[in-house]
Amino acid sequence: MPSLLNRETGAVHPGERTMCAEHFQMAYVTNNPDQACTLLTRQLGIRAFSALDGINAEGGRMDVRFAWRGTLMYEIIHASGPGSAIFMHQIEGLPDFALHHHHLGFLVQDRAHWESVLDDAQKNGCEIPWKSSNTLVDACFVKRPGFPHLFEYLLPTVAGLAFFNNVPRS
Repeated sequence: MPSLLNRETGAVHPGERTMCAEHFQMAYVTNNPDQACTLLTRQLGIRAFSALDGINAEGGRMDVRFAWRGTLMYEIIHASGPGSAIFMHQIEGLPDFALHHHHLGFLVQDRAHWESVLDDAQKNGCEIPWKSSNTLVDACFVKRPGFPHLFEYLLPTVAGLAFFNNVPRS
């Protein structure tokens, strides 16, 4: 089906306000990733997810699931142990199944754009409560005043772009 809207990509040039870079991802945290995937399958028609799991930089455990639905990538995060608070604080201690919006993901175009994101955050009094660098992406969360969720900025490596491009599409 052709697109009904003629939209710009959302790419931002270094030095411009970076809050509205290319939005491509919606992320949730959960205490039950299998149940969360079932819910997204039932509600959104997602047919398959890819998964990354392992140990985070602080020694905690991460289980992350990804799926494309149209132009939006959905991410489901479950974390435990050291380094998991930035992800799980919203649902900590909830006894029943929980799925909460955590962040919007924005694609960073290149290293100059990455530096612009960090500079923009500092100039505008934003907190950067988490940063990470690995073989797939450089990433950071930005907490912007007045917003109840985080903004994640991702600068993918070649391997990261390949991973994103191979996430199942529904």
